[in-house]
Amino acid sequence: MSLREVFQQNPDRCYIMFGGKGGLGKTTFSAATAYWLAKQGYKVLVFSVDPQASLSDIFKQDIFGKGPVEIMPNLFAQEIDADQRIREYQGEIRQKILDMYGLAEVPEEIESYIQAAAAEPAMEESAIFDEVVDIVVSGKYDYYIYDLVPLGHALYYLSMALVYDEWIDKITALRAEMAEYDKVAAVMQRHKESEEDQILKELQYIKYRINTSSRILTDKHKTAFFFVITPEEMIILDTQKAAGLFAKFDVPLAGYIVNRVIPPELGQQDIPDYLRNRLEMQRKYLAKIDQTFGREVLMQVPEFERDITGLPMIERMAEAMFGPLGGAK
Repeated sequence: MSLREVFQQNPDRCYIMFGGKGGLGKTTFSAATAYWLAKQGYKVLVFSVDPQASLSDIFKQDIFGKGPVEIMPNLFAQEIDADQRIREYQGEIRQKILDMYGLAEVPEEIESYIQAAAAEPAMEESAIFDEVVDIVVSGKYDYYIYDLVPLGHALYYLSMALVYDEWIDKITALRAEMAEYDKVAAVMQRHKESEEDQILKELQYIKYRINTSSRILTDKHKTAFFFVITPEEMIILDTQKAAGLFAKFDVPLAGYIVNRVIPPELGQQDIPDYLRNRLEMQRKYLAKIDQTFGREVLMQVPEFERDITGLPMIERMAEAMFGPLGGAK
């Protein structure tokens, strides 16, 4: 089945993810897929969850931290600014403390903790994860194209939802037990919600957001995950391992796309020994890809003579992936 047929035969799959090791072409494929869908008449958002995002480079337009930016009719792109999101976190936390405890200002020791927590290594990932939840639950687009981080980080995002969910379950249960002891106080202060009730509601809200995102990541009817690979031994081995790990999280794998394939017909021409050796090595690894992943390999995308940047080159990549453009929905 071709990549085009995968999309046409599964119209409900509106969450599209491209994953793989860094530098294999995930961002390029994300942009080209978004371009092709937009040309079909769908409203599409392509967004990056990689702190080293390159959608701005692909589209030749500065979109970092500016929310959804319209690239062309029906096509919007977004790069998440984790630092901005963290600053928003800090402001929300300060305001909640002031509201819950009726303070005029945040105590110095708590402010110090807020500042220190923002510097934690996991804070950037958490901020991006939270922004992704906002994006995908908005329901503003027909398709959401994820430009995922490299495989290790992608697995971190998947596991984060499970860890958060279990942690919040435990905290929520404790808060619910504590709420029983506060019933008397709540009755005595009928017009004032207890602090514990506010915290419990906040935890339940966080849990709802995490569960919503988790369901999207594992929804076999609405989500399609594509692995991007190249004909190289280490890439094949790493992808094979990652596919097994992703299966443990029930991520719906839609297939594999082989990128940067040197046209084999070059071997019939007078070419340098270096290129001939590359072609021979590629032939061996393409055979291994077929043997390893079988019918789940959807297509091979040729190596282009230049970087895929700007809409004309993105259109060329879209045609290489999906065939001739046109034919709106």
